[in-house]
Amino acid sequence: MSRDEAVPAYVPPPAIKINEIGFDDIRAALRAGWRDFTRAPLIGLFFGAIYVAGGILILLLLSVYHQPWWIIPIAVGFPLIGPFVAVGLYEVSRRLAAGQPIVWGEVLSVIWAQRSRQIGWMAFVVLFIFWMWLYEVRMLLAIFLGFKSFSSIDAFLTVVTTTAEGLGFLAVGTVVGAFLSFILFCTTVVAIPLLLDRETDLITAIIASFRSVFRNPAPMIGWGFIVATLMALALLPVFLGLLVVLPVLGHATWHLYTRVVAPP
Repeated sequence: MSRDEAVPAYVPPPAIKINEIGFDDIRAALRAGWRDFTRAPLIGLFFGAIYVAGGILILLLLSVYHQPWWIIPIAVGFPLIGPFVAVGLYEVSRRLAAGQPIVWGEVLSVIWAQRSRQIGWMAFVVLFIFWMWLYEVRMLLAIFLGFKSFSSIDAFLTVVTTTAEGLGFLAVGTVVGAFLSFILFCTTVVAIPLLLDRETDLITAIIASFRSVFRNPAPMIGWGFIVATLMALALLPVFLGLLVVLPVLGHATWHLYTRVVAPP
């Protein structure tokens, strides 16, 4: 290249603008999530069934290895990976909003394509926090209860709810778990749908996600409580409630993202 040839100037990507939202937007996102689920119920049930199967498999493995009480901390932490599993649901909602047909092969191919994009790195972040949660439970068990072995979930619950050591474990574990959940919520609530929607880097997406929470603390934290409550209720009937709750929340998260993050 000669000296006279101009070097193309670097054009930075457009800044990500975060909108202000209210509780009306939360309600609208939930209604839109339910509407998308009813418009494409089979694909929603498919993704929900993957989640249910994973939970039941973990429960069976813990029973085989005679540690069924571990299902409680795992069940509490298991929904942490929900946002990553919901990538397919985001794509379905995006296609419905754009008036595009819902073709199974195309939706699955979009999910497969994420292995070479930034969402793949986000999976490591999500799983790392999930691992931290399990490590924290193990550490608190050692501190408060020693390395006791519980023969059943009932025995574990009895110790946790009727002894001073168990109540201490429960109190500290709740505080630490809530902190980890808040960090993960701030990290992913906008970042994962943003990474699916646009070509941007992981750090930019995470910063935008934190900004969305800090600019709209009341509605976004309210959304987090709604998600946590519905997911907890869905876990009660042996994870089966996730068949419906997970896809509805996945679709709703996409619609909330489109309200929080302004179009480029």
